Amino acid sequence: MKAGRHAKILELIAQHTIETQEELSEYLEQEGFHVTQATVSRDIRELKLSKVSDGIGRQKYAAFREKKEEIDLNGTYIRVFRDGFVSMDMAQNILVIKTVSGMAMAVAASLDAMDCHEIVGSIAGDDTIMCAVRTIDDTKRLMARLRKMVEKEE
Repeated sequence: MKAGRHAKILELIAQHTIETQEELSEYLEQEGFHVTQATVSRDIRELKLSKVSDGIGRQKYAAFREKKEEIDLNGTYIRVFRDGFVSMDMAQNILVIKTVSGMAMAVAASLDAMDCHEIVGSIAGDDTIMCAVRTIDDTKRLMARLRKMVEKEE
């Protein structure tokens, strides 16, 4: 069932400009897949979908599969992180990242794609991401690395 749903998601994002998880859920429902928001979120993460420009000022989900594209995408993930990032703070081993409104999911997906091994898991809302980090020291190191990433743009 999961493999079929993943295949359908890839087909849907190739055929349609899908900007949100809600839109993707609606398309899946129309195709007979009854999904929750959590399932769609997990599928997006597992398929390593990213939001890319559709060329007319909007963002849409896209899949990247080839190795060469994965190498080229590292810059894309960093750009998504920079574009959405507002601030960050820590509470012990919890990293809280504030984003531009509506960008938390995209920024969280970019963190996942950048393979931040310190992060055990993350939860994204509309403009806030909470990342469970392995240790307090890992949180400090990760924050320093992310700060450098943001500062390189300026």
